[in-house]
Amino acid sequence: MNARRLRASLKGWGGVGAMAVVCALAAVFALLLPVAQTREDDASDRAGRGVARGKQTADEDCPAPQDQSLAPDSGTRNGAAVRKIVERGSLIVGVDQNSYRWGYRDPNSASKKADLEGFDIDLARAIAKDILGDEKKITFRAVPTIERVPAIQRGEVDMVVRTMSISCTRLDQVAFSSPYFKTGQQVLAPKGSAVTGYDGSLAKKRICAAKGSTALEALEKGRADGTLAASADFEEHTVPNQLDCLVRLQLGEVDAVVTDGALAASQAAQDPTVQLKGEPFTEEYYGVAMKKTGADDLIRRVNAILVDYRKDKWQASYGEWLRGTLGKSGGPPPVTYK
Repeated sequence: MNARRLRASLKGWGGVGAMAVVCALAAVFALLLPVAQTREDDASDRAGRGVARGKQTADEDCPAPQDQSLAPDSGTRNGAAVRKIVERGSLIVGVDQNSYRWGYRDPNSASKKADLEGFDIDLARAIAKDILGDEKKITFRAVPTIERVPAIQRGEVDMVVRTMSISCTRLDQVAFSSPYFKTGQQVLAPKGSAVTGYDGSLAKKRICAAKGSTALEALEKGRADGTLAASADFEEHTVPNQLDCLVRLQLGEVDAVVTDGALAASQAAQDPTVQLKGEPFTEEYYGVAMKKTGADDLIRRVNAILVDYRKDKWQASYGEWLRGTLGKSGGPPPVTYK
């Protein structure tokens, strides 16, 4: 039965779905490989049933992690970190190549190279154009979910633009730009599933989440505060890359996936046999991640770029990549600097 469901899913996907499966299964073998883009180029269960549905931040002891970035005019925007990029002649950006509509390669593209494209890719190119004068002066590196922070800390990338939520935990490890997208954790499950959302229906269910993700943090927090049924099994179903969860769901190896609602909507667009269940149960914001120390000028520069990007380019990119899956948008989130 699982095999039949998988075949039905793949049939509904078309070329993009097939690409997603291949990329996900290969992800473990492709950790941090450069993606060349040339310059041209039971009592506890009962407690779980009473889960609060109100919005909550990712870290209650830090109520507004999205408001902790440096203001563009708080200091130099052309210091050592920016000069290093200019001297190198290329911006190195950690991205995803498997997230439909965010950062992915379309196998049906007219281009033989099937260049990376998506909402996050548009932003990365805009940053390269501002700093280097040419959006093609960029090197993309495929970074799995679990490797986003380490890649920055090791200096393997200048920044990560990869649906990365700003959280207090991460602010202890890396720095972030001001927010460029608002989202929240949500549940994805087969349409005929008894799962109804982040509630008691997850009791005794197998839940997949990516290692190093805020989805996993949310599940761990839910287990600790009793909003998630104790019998919900997620510890044995973590994966290096978020898209791996969709593959496991299709294979019947898990019953539900928890991930950012924006990503979940894109995955539901890939596979018509799954859907979002319930409302988002957290409130989170994506930001561009950079080094915590020694990159203040780059952070300010990126924030200055975002000021202009939000005025018109943000909506154009949203319309091209995300409106079809997320619907009409009210625009980018408001910004407050520390």
